[in-house]
Amino acid sequence: MTAIEVIGLRKAYQGHEVLCGIDLTLARGEDIALLGPNGAGKTTTVEILEGHRAPGRASGRRGRGGPPTTPAWQRSPSAAGGRD
Repeated sequence: MTAIEVIGLRKAYQGHEVLCGIDLTLARGEDIALLGPNGAGKTTTVEILEGHRAPGRASGRRGRGGPPTTPAWQRSPSAAGGRD
């Protein structure tokens, strides 16, 4: 069963694109690791998947039993840690 599916995840800060079209499919119970140098977008990717940061552009879905369907960045500006 697919727990998370993301297609074309993008994020930019001040015009600099840090995530450039990431595709990711995770099965329920699957363990993964995000590896890369500082500034590669690992933390940004996880924060978007957790709902703590707004994506630039993407499509995706969560499987059943996942976190709340309304991400933190949509519930309250302070919950997402302010602005990007």
